[in-house]
Amino acid sequence: MSEAARHDVLVDDLVGRLEPVRPLPAPALRTLAWLAAVLGLAVVLMPMADMDGLHTRLGTLDLCLATIGAALTAASAALAAFLTSVPGRSLRWALLPVAPAALWIGASGLGCLRGWLAPGTNIADGHAMQGCFAFLVAVSLPLSVMLVAMLRRACPLHPNLTAALGGLAAAAAAAALLVPFHPHDATATDLAIHAVTVLGVIGLNGLAGGRLLGGRPR
Repeated sequence: MSEAARHDVLVDDLVGRLEPVRPLPAPALRTLAWLAAVLGLAVVLMPMADMDGLHTRLGTLDLCLATIGAALTAASAALAAFLTSVPGRSLRWALLPVAPAALWIGASGLGCLRGWLAPGTNIADGHAMQGCFAFLVAVSLPLSVMLVAMLRRACPLHPNLTAALGGLAAAAAAAALLVPFHPHDATATDLAIHAVTVLGVIGLNGLAGGRLLGGRPR
């Protein structure tokens, strides 16, 4: 068999094994699917929540704004992750969660003034802070894994950035879901624990998730 004939046989063999590729849903639809999973987790957790305390805490303006900011950060960061996972999309989409994150951080920071804004503050002890840390990590982990699994179907050219945005989405969602279980008002120490946990989740996602996303064959 000549060289040209072998080449034709190889091409025919490769073409014959090709399978149709199912296009990915739009980033907005994938974001909604992930948010639906977050809501499903919230429904599972709600029976264990302190609903009476939730109404009281959400009646305080800064805590209400912080919760809204965290929820919006989760949604916008997830959308930014899905957008940046598609080659050809502008990296400016990574700035999408900046505004809601500023609201989340700014409103949470007002908790440092809780003693002045709301006398009789219920300050967290060490056990309560450990509980908050454990909750944030336990909830962020499955949400991060789910998001990375969904992102792996795409082909991000900047996998670490995309994975870090996914980490921000998971951490913000966990922070929003923590509110019904938060047994105390925010304090400077409490805010620091939350910040360290959130930054840790983002960093781990950027490193571990980035490797998983970057390892896809192109």
